[in-house]
Amino acid sequence: MNLILLIVLGALVFVVVALGLYVAGAYNGLVSLRNRFKNAFSQIDVQLKRRYDLIPNLVETCKAFMKHEGTTLEAVVAARGAAMNASARAAANPADPEAMKQLLAAEQALGSGLGRLMAVAESYPDLKANQNMLALQEELTSTENKIAFARQAFNDAVTEYNTRRESFPTNLLAGLFQFAPAELWQVSAPEQREGVRVSF
Repeated sequence: MNLILLIVLGALVFVVVALGLYVAGAYNGLVSLRNRFKNAFSQIDVQLKRRYDLIPNLVETCKAFMKHEGTTLEAVVAARGAAMNASARAAANPADPEAMKQLLAAEQALGSGLGRLMAVAESYPDLKANQNMLALQEELTSTENKIAFARQAFNDAVTEYNTRRESFPTNLLAGLFQFAPAELWQVSAPEQREGVRVSF
């Protein structure tokens, strides 16, 4: 009788320890994946800030040549400010779907504004030949490429996190420990699928 009791007790202890190890491993895996997509977003954030820092120089360079395009320049400056605010909110919590949607909308508006600025700037030959403008174009093109790569890495990390979060039986733990789904960086508007054109 004592031997059967010891075997049952040993089996229960083994099951509890195995279950505890599984829960700890699944929880730590979710934490690791969540931290990976947050880190991936921080890489996007670095590149967005770099672009935001280039925009005032671009506007100032254009302003010297485009005296009658104040509305276009002001629209770019306003869109930059809105995008910076949205980026700061999203950087505080990249898992917040509403903050990500606001960032995507702000980035779309900024991209549209930059596109209009570049289109208007094409009609100014002196501006197109300006060395500062050429250097800014190169910097913006490089930054846009880095943003695209960072977005891809972010989406890969979010997909891996969401897949693990939704897979059984980890989904039970994800719900229990409040691991919310993460939002992909998706492009909804067709014009946003094209990068900002910075060449003349």
